Amino acid sequence: MEDPISNNFSQNEETRKPLRKIRPNEVMKPGARIHIPVSIAEARISKRYDPIPSGTLYPNADEIKYLQRLVIYKDSAIIVLNKPPKLPVKGNLPVHNSMDALAAAALSYDYDEGPKLVHRLDRETSGIILFGRKEDSVSHLQWLFSNINNAKSSSKVWNEACESTYQRYWALVIGTPKEKEGVIRAPLTKVLLDDGKTERVVLAHRSSMEPRQEAVTEYRVLGPKINGCSWVELRPLTYRKHQLRIHCAEALGTPIVGDYKYGWFVHSRWKQMPRVDIEPTTGKPYKMRRPEGLDVQKGSVLSKVPLLHLHCRELVLPNIAKFLHVLNKSSEELPRSLSAEPDVLRFVATMPSHMKISWNLMSSYLV
Repeated sequence: MEDPISNNFSQNEETRKPLRKIRPNEVMKPGARIHIPVSIAEARISKRYDPIPSGTLYPNADEIKYLQRLVIYKDSAIIVLNKPPKLPVKGNLPVHNSMDALAAAALSYDYDEGPKLVHRLDRETSGIILFGRKEDSVSHLQWLFSNINNAKSSSKVWNEACESTYQRYWALVIGTPKEKEGVIRAPLTKVLLDDGKTERVVLAHRSSMEPRQEAVTEYRVLGPKINGCSWVELRPLTYRKHQLRIHCAEALGTPIVGDYKYGWFVHSRWKQMPRVDIEPTTGKPYKMRRPEGLDVQKGSVLSKVPLLHLHCRELVLPNIAKFLHVLNKSSEELPRSLSAEPDVLRFVATMPSHMKISWNLMSSYLV
């Protein structure tokens, strides 16, 4: 606070009294000036969005119903959800309504505690996400996703089920890979930008001294290039942060539609590309068909600012509920009630609306 302004406007800066804090019981004088830092508004916003412990977070009825509609499978050990885009998975400042916090509070069902995350998806990525309902199921599945050798046990059936584990993503990329299918082996590393304020994942070079992580992705092109884009199926064999996005953008040279972090330069050129392609059946110039009544301005490939077109469509993993007794070494044999259950579970999640629109626009040319 500054004292009331003097009538002597020629007063120099050096003779002014320094700023001081206002005491709670102090009476303000007319004409006094109060200096409020800009961060005061930011502090209010960040306080509102602080992560709330699941024990104190009570979603309302609509939020609970919304989350339960996302559930595509539930048993005694796991819950599988179809995550929508733009919903953060892990709570962190300034995130409040993250999926892990809401699920822990709203999807406990008949359990004392809510489920816990097994693996993550990026905020803008949609598709299958896995939660564990028990501590032991969470730990076994996290080992499975980090290193399959850590998850193996003395049970041959369980080990075979672990070998069957995979994820498949569908992505719409700008351009088309040179090869129709292949394996990307491109290690990743993290670099610091903006004087260490931000972190970015990039392809690791052999001459780099930075620590690197092995990253392997299988890919397969699903169809011809239409309107400058093509659909690609991705199967990660390792699970690194932003692995699929970087492999598409930097290793294949075909960034995912809507990925402005790793494909901004290509996006800027792609928007200026002439929309002339050749129809595979007639060999004539092709023009995009727009079905009547279809709203293409909902993040699809034809919208001004497309959303990220990356979707975890399929997940295959061991039936952890069946094997928990064996993994915990409480029994060497499976209980009779579980022996008829399948060793492996398979889940398929439908695409979000913006990807469905893009798919429908191009589906007649997919093979």
